[in-house]
Amino acid sequence: MLSPKRVRRRKVQRGNMPGNATRGNYVAFGDFGLVAMDRMWITNRQIEAARVAMNRHVKRGGKLWIRIFPDKPYSKKPAETRMGKGKGAPEYWVAVVKPGTVMFELGGIDKKLAEEAMNLAGSKLPIKTRFVARADFELA
Repeated sequence: MLSPKRVRRRKVQRGNMPGNATRGNYVAFGDFGLVAMDRMWITNRQIEAARVAMNRHVKRGGKLWIRIFPDKPYSKKPAETRMGKGKGAPEYWVAVVKPGTVMFELGGIDKKLAEEAMNLAGSKLPIKTRFVARADFELA
């Protein structure tokens, strides 16, 4: 599972996610990408499930880049606990994803195989996603 080695703060506030992605919103490394259409927190388990699905589909062909990293701790109080007594302990890590964020990239394989792999990965994630190619960004 992905998680940071060390963080400045053990517990953070939830924050808000207005607007679209201004960083990480283009295909930078590979030839094809998986773009988020919604805003949500993506957990380290969801990222791992999508990675495994893509790697199994492409069968050691090509290269995969994961463009998001879960660096935000999600804390939670235990069930049936009374209010008060501080914030709960960190449970897992999440990546903040806004619409337009390129989450995964694939390179070194043909478009049809890449699209199938990205669709498999998108089905493992709790948000709507879209398959894009690097050529789509070069025209704009």
